[in-house]
Amino acid sequence: MRIAQLAPPWITVPPEGYGGTEWVVQQLCDGLTALGHEVCLYATGDSHTAAELRSLFPRQMPDQIGVTAFDSRHVSFAFADIERDAFDLVHDHSGFLGIAFSRYLATPMVHTVHCAFDQVAAGFYAQFADAVGYICISEYQRSMAPPGMRWAGIAYNAIAVEQWPYTTGKDDYLLAFGRVCEAKGFHHSIETAKRLDRRLIMAGVLQEPYRDYFEEHVEPHIDGEQIVYEGEVSDARKRELFAHAGAFLFPITWPEPFGLVMIEAMACGTPVVAMRHGSVPEVVDDGATGFVVEPDDLDAFVAAVGRVWQIDPAVCRRTVEERFTVERMVADYEAIYRRFLAR
Repeated sequence: MRIAQLAPPWITVPPEGYGGTEWVVQQLCDGLTALGHEVCLYATGDSHTAAELRSLFPRQMPDQIGVTAFDSRHVSFAFADIERDAFDLVHDHSGFLGIAFSRYLATPMVHTVHCAFDQVAAGFYAQFADAVGYICISEYQRSMAPPGMRWAGIAYNAIAVEQWPYTTGKDDYLLAFGRVCEAKGFHHSIETAKRLDRRLIMAGVLQEPYRDYFEEHVEPHIDGEQIVYEGEVSDARKRELFAHAGAFLFPITWPEPFGLVMIEAMACGTPVVAMRHGSVPEVVDDGATGFVVEPDDLDAFVAAVGRVWQIDPAVCRRTVEERFTVERMVADYEAIYRRFLAR
């Protein structure tokens, strides 16, 4: 097949730091190319891919996330270019604009829903329920969708497992990693570490909209010894942190549609302790690869962290190798494409 992949215009593919969608796009493009498909990626010019790369903007612009003028120009450029070429399928990861204007594109389109169905998103997808073929990234995500959406299939996110260092030699620190905001539950992680008298290392991007949360609920607790915040770290440092953590804490407070960080931890043989929101029970096998506790039950969360020694690191790694590999994800998407085009 000849496939156009449309990434968001804000962050390079693959991302240098934060950017779960961009990792999925990179792995999908490279995997499909390796299978012999002709793939064209529309992304920023500083992206790196085995596919053919076409760009309007020469470099990423994370400081402009959400500015519609750039998003509109990116999608318009891609659509005009796609119409001049001969593609069998367009796979959109870019957000809302591609769907809204898909009626002006002759080429069939599928769209992966990378977000949660909050009030704004639910209203949008309800209005455009049958505009394109939709792909969900978890059963939970699909269960929360507006009725009548034209589903093409499900494809769990994935990681290149061999690139994540597996080790049974864990250090004594706990790890919290991700976008520093209330939804990721960093305040719960801090409270857990203090109750257990354990060292906590936190890392991840701090975006301006969440600065007030950071300054009020996170920063006052940082002492550089027991409670540490390393900021947005390199990819190498991220893998080192995940590999040697005694446990990965994921006390989220929102309906996470997937959560790549959970499988990144498990690939390193690091157990995950999470609160039961969104897709968490689909990703973490309670009692086998970590523990899943009820939402906002911090007492149960702290108790679960205290018994992570019961989790076998080998089971964590094997679960990712069986369920969340890039090869499996690419095969799932390829099958979805063929079914969708055959309708």
